[in-house]
Amino acid sequence: MKHEGSADDRQAQTFHISDLAREFGITPRTIRFWEDQGLLFPHREGQTRVFSRRDRTRLKLALRGKRLGLSLAEIKEMIEMYDTARDESSQLLKFLDVLAERRAAFERQREDIEAVLDEIAGFEAQCRELLAQEAAAGDAARLSDAG
Repeated sequence: MKHEGSADDRQAQTFHISDLAREFGITPRTIRFWEDQGLLFPHREGQTRVFSRRDRTRLKLALRGKRLGLSLAEIKEMIEMYDTARDESSQLLKFLDVLAERRAAFERQREDIEAVLDEIAGFEAQCRELLAQEAAAGDAARLSDAG
């Protein structure tokens, strides 16, 4: 249910749960989850949830935070800062801190993954060497039996 038209109409634009689910490629259940967590505040028209542009923006921010691996508490904090900030500098500084923490965590994970991949490569080399030794021993046994 998108209402479009004048600038005032666009400010009052509303969305049904199916509109948001389709736009963001998520399920209505995911949207209801974010609502249950207190991040979205749709009004009701009968049994139908009607979301505002503010809800749409909050959902977009929540999904972005989730993609970055932020906790629910961190996502809430970022969204609340978005809602209450008189200017964006405090929000942006906090976001930079959060991004630095996430980057550091991902760098550590990458180092861990690289270490595990090195171990796997070593195990693969050992297995291939053992298989080659067994094949060579089998060939030698067959030659001595044939001779």
